[in-house]
Amino acid sequence: MTPKDILINAVDPALAMLAKLGVQSDDRARVLMMAIAGQESAWQYREQVGGPAHSFWQFEEGGGVAGVLYHPASRDKIAAVCAELGVPCTADAVYAAMVDNDVLAACMARLLLLTDPAPLPNVGEVQAGWDYYQRNWRPGAPHPEVWPGRYGTAMGLVNQTGATNV
Repeated sequence: MTPKDILINAVDPALAMLAKLGVQSDDRARVLMMAIAGQESAWQYREQVGGPAHSFWQFEEGGGVAGVLYHPASRDKIAAVCAELGVPCTADAVYAAMVDNDVLAACMARLLLLTDPAPLPNVGEVQAGWDYYQRNWRPGAPHPEVWPGRYGTAMGLVNQTGATNV
């Protein structure tokens, strides 16, 4: 998949699904989700090379997966997503399904962002996006030098595909 494919076939359907559950998203979410997928997997790897993480957003079972499943801001929403997608709402089932189910993975990414009480950074606020990513993903090897490029690519893709507000 190309980054554009991820945006169109995973991120946008996930945001539409979550909108039905009351999770409002706009281009701030789209850009940040795409930048994080670029940062975590270079929009290429559904399974971490040499590591345990799954999906383009590189979730670990005991980290981000458990965080979304059990956080008060996200647990009811991910339960509804799992029910709709036919995935048992358990850490092991979600973690396993995220390898191939890009919509589930994108829902997880958006819901992890939802657990942060701070508002999403505005589009174009590269440093604020980096800070948001760092705070919520807590990457072991952050590579700040590639973030501006990943963020710029994400912003360009969102601009190319048109604005959305779901």
